[in-house]
Amino acid sequence: MKLTAIFEQVGKWWIGYVEELPGANTQGETLEEARENLREAVQLIIEVNRELVLKEIVGHKIIREPLMV
Repeated sequence: MKLTAIFEQVGKWWIGYVEELPGANTQGETLEEARENLREAVQLIIEVNRELVLKEIVGHKIIREPLMV
């Protein structure tokens, strides 16, 4: 699966967000900076969500497996 990054220039800044992932948004003074910041934002969201889920499933019988979309 590929995600869709949207970038828009607002004044001197670039803002970016991921169409399919609410909350993944950022800004940068250059387009390349906004791209890098958005990659980092997506990685952080995924890491935090994993940590939250792992805390909630302690003691539960679960199956974790990769999912390719």
